[in-house]
Amino acid sequence: MARVKRGIVSKRKHKKLLKATQGYRGTKSRLIKVAKEAELHARAYAYHGRKLRKRDFRSLWITRIGEAVKKEGISYSLFINKLQKANIELDRKILSDLIVNDPDTFKKVVESAKNA
Repeated sequence: MARVKRGIVSKRKHKKLLKATQGYRGTKSRLIKVAKEAELHARAYAYHGRKLRKRDFRSLWITRIGEAVKKEGISYSLFINKLQKANIELDRKILSDLIVNDPDTFKKVVESAKNA
């Protein structure tokens, strides 16, 4: 069986790993074994964080809508229910954006939902 020299390959892998862990504290950015483990954890946290971000934004939108419709004299759950009955298919993200950028249009949406 022929001898396999893989110094170049492993060096390239190590350099790639250390470049990815640049800026980590202590030996996590310097030692290969520790850096590898740190990067695995970091990628796991990043994946989980992407899922949490969706959850966080949805709760922000709901809070915004709830406060805005409270000013109009209606509760959040009643507002969402009336939107569905009026066949107004605006999701929470769009409604929240309307509150921030175009309050007049949002008031019209609330009035049309109340009338339904």
